Amino acid sequence: MAASFKIQPVNRFGGESEAVKRPKWYYPAELGADLSKGFEQFDKHDDSKDEHIDSLLKAIMAHEEEEGKKIDANVVTWRGMMTKIMSAPFDDRDGFEMNATLYQDCIFIEENHAHKETKKSEQQRTQQGWRQPFSPDVMTYWGYKFETLSCLPRPWGEVSRDFIEHRDNEVVSNKAQYCSVVRTGIGKTTLCLGGEVDAIWDSKPMQKGAPINWIELKTSVEIRDDRSMQNFERKLMKFWIQSFLLGVPKIIVGFRSQQGILTKLEEIQTSQIPETAAKRGVRSWNANTCINFACAFLEWLRNTIDDEGVWRIKREHRSGVIEVFKVEEVGHGMILTDEFINWRIKLSLNSGGGDGSSS
Repeated sequence: MAASFKIQPVNRFGGESEAVKRPKWYYPAELGADLSKGFEQFDKHDDSKDEHIDSLLKAIMAHEEEEGKKIDANVVTWRGMMTKIMSAPFDDRDGFEMNATLYQDCIFIEENHAHKETKKSEQQRTQQGWRQPFSPDVMTYWGYKFETLSCLPRPWGEVSRDFIEHRDNEVVSNKAQYCSVVRTGIGKTTLCLGGEVDAIWDSKPMQKGAPINWIELKTSVEIRDDRSMQNFERKLMKFWIQSFLLGVPKIIVGFRSQQGILTKLEEIQTSQIPETAAKRGVRSWNANTCINFACAFLEWLRNTIDDEGVWRIKREHRSGVIEVFKVEEVGHGMILTDEFINWRIKLSLNSGGGDGSSS
């Protein structure tokens, strides 16, 4: 069975999200910082291993054990997968592939790791003739360096002056990714999303479930002409989608020079981005279109993936459609762990729900 969805918007948004804890606190980075500093000591996460959605499943199990019941969700995935879907009407440069499986009336979606690795190899071959003064690896590092400069391990009053003044010497690492898990809704679809959130703006509320003033940290080249403005406007769409999906209210953008020197900090309210973009006459993307498209696509996907097995969600480079087809007739592939399936069976039996192994 195969089906395809034309990329066009319909319907409206409706839903809510829940807050969770965060372990780092925001503290403004100093302007003039060299974002290349420490690159040679970069403690880089090895993403060549397929980690599936294992850590997200563990978080779900912990929550379900605490609540004594299964989460209420139609779709479970990482925020990155939903960002690709929501941005699809305006971003067709790279394409994507995802794997999905239906279990207990919920679709679990992960990135197709083999496709990701193939794209990475293609990019590395393309970059062999790179003529820029900084390599792509260094330019990627700039974002992680900015995060390190902008975060404290505890609230400001609990951190020593020595640490604050010398955090520029901290070894940068992207191995510890602190993720939040939220329940949100787009149209008639309830989602459980996991995604990294960088820091807390002020303080962590004592009351469980109370909103947390998270921030997202981003870097962008300083705006000097129309071309750089257009590039920033396109990046702003991804900034907005990522923060919108997890309920992050504020984005801190660190503007840097072509040489990787931090030149400016700008605070952007997530909720104001669509209105600001419209007032500026931005034509490269539209927030309502992103939401409408995601709403329609998710509803279509839930009607299309109607049986167990492993399904592929695929969009070719520059294609105007998203294809969905089955690649494995039975089971759930490696998307769901045995631990998670056994937990769901146990939970179903304990709650008197009968056979928890149903797909």
